[in-house]
Amino acid sequence: MASVVDHVFVCCAEDAPEADALVALGLVEGSPNTHPGQGTACRRFFFANAYLELFWVRDPEEARSDLVQPTRLWDRWSQRGQGASPFAIVLRPADGDTETRPPFPSDSYRPEYMPPGATIEMARGTLLSEPELFYLGFQRDRARLGKEPIDHVLPLRYLKRVTVWTPVSAAASSPSARALAEAGLFDLRHGDAHLMESFDDARRGHADLRPDLPLVLRW
Repeated sequence: MASVVDHVFVCCAEDAPEADALVALGLVEGSPNTHPGQGTACRRFFFANAYLELFWVRDPEEARSDLVQPTRLWDRWSQRGQGASPFAIVLRPADGDTETRPPFPSDSYRPEYMPPGATIEMARGTLLSEPELFYLGFQRDRARLGKEPIDHVLPLRYLKRVTVWTPVSAAASSPSARALAEAGLFDLRHGDAHLMESFDDARRGHADLRPDLPLVLRW
C-alpha cells in the first residue's frame, strides 16, 4: 500500500486574507471551496501533484456540532497561535494503487458534502500540538486535476516534500505521526514554533511567509 500527499492546509483568519501574500509572491489562486454542514471554507492554490488550502471556520455552530467535533477542526482553528498546530496533512492512494485503507489506525468521518459511501479517515491519537492527519481513500488523483491553474509566476510546480516543525519532540509525538514520518510522507521536526515548509526541488530560492503565514516555500 502506498500513499501520497493530496493536500495540506493551514488554519487562517476568517476569509483567509493571508492568501494575498501568496498572490503577491507570484502564485495564481485557484477556486475557493466551502464545506456545507462542516462550517468551514477555504482558499486554494494548486500544483501539479497536490494543493495548498488556507482554511477557516465560517460557522462555529456547525464546526462544533456532534458530527464535526471529532475532527477537532474547531479546536485546531480557534486555538491556532495558542499551542494547537494550525496544519493538516491529507493523504490519498498513490497513482495505480487500488488499496483504499489508510496507513494509520483511523476513525471514519462522513460530512454531508461527501458523496454516498465516501468517508474521510481520521488518524487516531494525534496530538492537537501536531498536524491533523486525514486519508481520502476515494481520491484517485489530485482534486480538480486539469481544471485549476498551476502555471504560477513563482517557479513552484510541485509540493514534493513537506516538513512540519512542532514544539512536540519526535519521541513524544503520536504513533501515527511517527509512522508517516518514518515512511517518508513528511518530515516531523522539533522547533520553538509551529512552521510548515513545502518544497519543490529546494535548489533555487525560497520565500518565508511569516508573520502572515507560518509557512516557508522552497523551489
